Amino acid sequence: MGKETGFLELDRHDRTYEDPAKRLKDYHEFVIPLPEDELKAQASRCMNCGVPHCHTGCPVNNIIPDWNHLVYESDWKNALEVLHSTNNFPEFTGRICPAPCEAACTLNIIDEAVTIKSIECAIVDRGWQEGWITPQVPGERTGKSVAVVGSGPAGLACAQQLARAGHSVTVIEKADRVGGLLRYGIPDFKMEKHLINRRAVQMEAEGVNFRTSTEVGVDVSMKSLKENFDVVVLAGGAEEARRLEIPGAELPSVRPAMEFLTQQNKRNAGDDELRAAPRGSLTATGKHVIVIGGGDTGSDCVGTSNRQGAASVTQLEIMPKPPEKEDKAMSWPFWPLKLRTSSSHEEGCERDWAVLTKRVIGENDVKGLECVRVEWKDGKMQEVPGSEFTLQADLILLAMGFLGPRKGMLEQAGLELDPRGNVKADTVKYQSSDEKVFACGDMRRGQSLVVWAIREGRQCARAVDLALMGKSELPR
Repeated sequence: MGKETGFLELDRHDRTYEDPAKRLKDYHEFVIPLPEDELKAQASRCMNCGVPHCHTGCPVNNIIPDWNHLVYESDWKNALEVLHSTNNFPEFTGRICPAPCEAACTLNIIDEAVTIKSIECAIVDRGWQEGWITPQVPGERTGKSVAVVGSGPAGLACAQQLARAGHSVTVIEKADRVGGLLRYGIPDFKMEKHLINRRAVQMEAEGVNFRTSTEVGVDVSMKSLKENFDVVVLAGGAEEARRLEIPGAELPSVRPAMEFLTQQNKRNAGDDELRAAPRGSLTATGKHVIVIGGGDTGSDCVGTSNRQGAASVTQLEIMPKPPEKEDKAMSWPFWPLKLRTSSSHEEGCERDWAVLTKRVIGENDVKGLECVRVEWKDGKMQEVPGSEFTLQADLILLAMGFLGPRKGMLEQAGLELDPRGNVKADTVKYQSSDEKVFACGDMRRGQSLVVWAIREGRQCARAVDLALMGKSELPR
């Protein structure tokens, strides 16, 4: 694989970023790709290990050593073919996946992992530049019809696979544009939306029909979908955000993170202010912003607040501060617990851990936030006596995760749910309690990663194809 001694001779080098002073002026992507020679050198670090744990570390089971070798050999077109054999949208994962494959890399035990994510992104970007990525139109049609509800990564992956199998596929999306949280949850500076648009164009040429601004359960009923389609696939995501249950949380400037992020993405798309902000304009300009929640969504709020010109940004996390470095002997090849500092954090942000919010201060609107420090003993959280403190705040953004799918459509469908409120379906048949209704992605598994959504969409597509045709050539 690659150069046999590459991992002994070369250090890990990865993509770099534009200077914060420059990138904070706009919402464009700011990652600086590696030059081709450097990419080939980094691909040569893949060490031909006997058991490539990167395969299983990656939820879509990307065949990583193979395309690393092909990049090293400058065979970019075949590298793209191998990459696409397991992943419909590597330009998405190559930008926003946290790369569990790199955590599982065998070289990561004693050294730094291969730059898998950067190489993946370079392969697919090269494919688009060279014109190698074209519609894959099926040779014949099956006469079967499928409605896919939701156009996030799970829905898009499922729809594309089913269309390539020859089925008539209609994707139904409640928003005005396709993409789900890729479109309105991920900031443009992490993933520009023309990447979604060109995939949608490809999928339309393959036979997928997109119906936007159509909410199932409101504009169209589940009953009518089941009457007009052979199969319905639910891929609507997990959008029920966790609420802040403390006094004062009802004040106007305590807002969900997704509302904040969606508004800015719509502005970037050229929507007018009324269309972008049905509940009123929501910006961080000149404000002291507190982001509650230490995950990726919270980080996205930090980066967006800084671009809007916030006076200050503070991010709070209820869990203790993780260690600077993981204990690889304990964690490898699994995703490790360690401190993660995003590009948004580097742009300017105060971070604090083991903090519990107690009360939002303010009469007509937010003025501050009362907090207390906590410690964890035997898995239980305890407040630290005398550790109370108050933070100045004009805007509080809630990025505390998601509880599951919105209930309206599911209540109308009358489907059996699991104990967490997700659609109950296994990972073999992906079939719900209604034999005509399948479910995949976050709506089935709960809040998760884009790469898991793509995996579930692909596997669900095979299960649907098998149910419709009695056999399937789609990969699992």
